[in-house]
Amino acid sequence: MSSMPSNRRFAKLLVAVLFIGCCAISLIVPIYNHVEPRLFGIPFFYWFQFLWIIVTGMATALAYWLKV
Repeated sequence: MSSMPSNRRFAKLLVAVLFIGCCAISLIVPIYNHVEPRLFGIPFFYWFQFLWIIVTGMATALAYWLKV
């Protein structure tokens, strides 16, 4: 039996899923290899990548906040 509390285990699992998801989305190029739709004239490829930089930063902040 594990000595780690279940809420701690859940926090580690949550952070792992978030980081794996962030990495997987960035590695599956056909998802974002498009020009349209544009956002303020910026092609989808660029603003989608920038969005994932922000999402990954928030995932990192969450991991830090949970002290995982």
